[in-house]
Amino acid sequence: MGPGLMVMLADTDAGSVITAAQSGAKFRYALVLPELLLIPVLYLVQEMTVRLGLTTRLGHGALIRKTFGKPWALLSAVTLFVACVGALVTEFAGVAGVGTLVGLPRWLSVSGSALALVALVLLGRYRRVEHVGIAIGALELLFIPAALMAHPHVGMIVHDFAHPLHANSGFVTLLAANVGAVIMPWMIFYQQEAVIDKGRHGLNLPSALRSARVDTAVGAVITQVIMIAVVVASAATLGMAHSGHALNSVGEIANALTPFLGHRDAVVFFGLGMIGASVVAALVVTLAGAWGISEVLGWRHSLNDSPARAAGFYGLAIGGTVMGVVLVLVVPNLVNLSVDVEVMNACLLPIVLGFLLALERRALPPEMAMRGVRRVVTYALTILVIIFGLLTAAMALRGLV
Repeated sequence: MGPGLMVMLADTDAGSVITAAQSGAKFRYALVLPELLLIPVLYLVQEMTVRLGLTTRLGHGALIRKTFGKPWALLSAVTLFVACVGALVTEFAGVAGVGTLVGLPRWLSVSGSALALVALVLLGRYRRVEHVGIAIGALELLFIPAALMAHPHVGMIVHDFAHPLHANSGFVTLLAANVGAVIMPWMIFYQQEAVIDKGRHGLNLPSALRSARVDTAVGAVITQVIMIAVVVASAATLGMAHSGHALNSVGEIANALTPFLGHRDAVVFFGLGMIGASVVAALVVTLAGAWGISEVLGWRHSLNDSPARAAGFYGLAIGGTVMGVVLVLVVPNLVNLSVDVEVMNACLLPIVLGFLLALERRALPPEMAMRGVRRVVTYALTILVIIFGLLTAAMALRGLV
């Protein structure tokens, strides 16, 4: 277990938690079924990255460069860099929101978490970073007891599960946001390099693939269970008392839950859960960006190398983190900033997933490539994610105009 579990915990990041909370607040349990249906989408896309990494022993950026040439690799690197800086803004905004709940100024909570991340990365060693990342990400599991403490109505869950569709634009917007955010560009770059840096490529290929697939499948289930827990907690409280209310920040979520869970439990469960979601995502994003760009540029990029031997890689990791921190500290409206990041990620989906599908067809030997029904299903689901991502971007842009 490791790369798949960590990248899936990071997928349930600050923006995803807010989206899930809004889903429950506005449409109760209606979006529980779509969250379940996203499990195979997550698995199929990330399993492709695992197969590419273990078979070719190259990270995503390096494989694009080898297969399609340096110009296309540079395009992928630029795409990744933009996505990573945007994602770091979202994660540090989540940390800032939790800090506000307990009375910490934004500069202190954000800079403190950034310094801790940089220190962890500079200490090096892949396994150490992975163990710490998973331990922090496990705080997201606190969303599950929060959902149980909210006393969800089983009959209402069954009703909404059987009638999941609502014919209005608000529902379509949230459905698109949930689907469009299921695959982030940095997830693909991270897991493909992580299975190599972990040393799993040293195993025989069938065994390595088998363990990596189990890792990815377990992670996909866990991350969606966490998302469902957030939906249920919000639906059972605010969704029942004030259905249709929008939640746009960590503070609004905690404050909305306070009358039902009590102030302490609302802050502890949602605050610590959000810290876990934001910090593990920030760690994954930092490494994914540094890995991907270093691969394209041909730099040393292993966490098992010292900062002196891989200065460019570690410099990119620190530089991206600093950019994210600066943006969060200087931009006053973090909610609008998060919306902008969501739009940007949705617009990048066609490029990222297009490269992934093209690599699966061209970089793998015939015996490792998808065939038949599996290929048709994977392509259909991937195209669906792209469509919903672009729909999310269009709706968000219309709301900004």
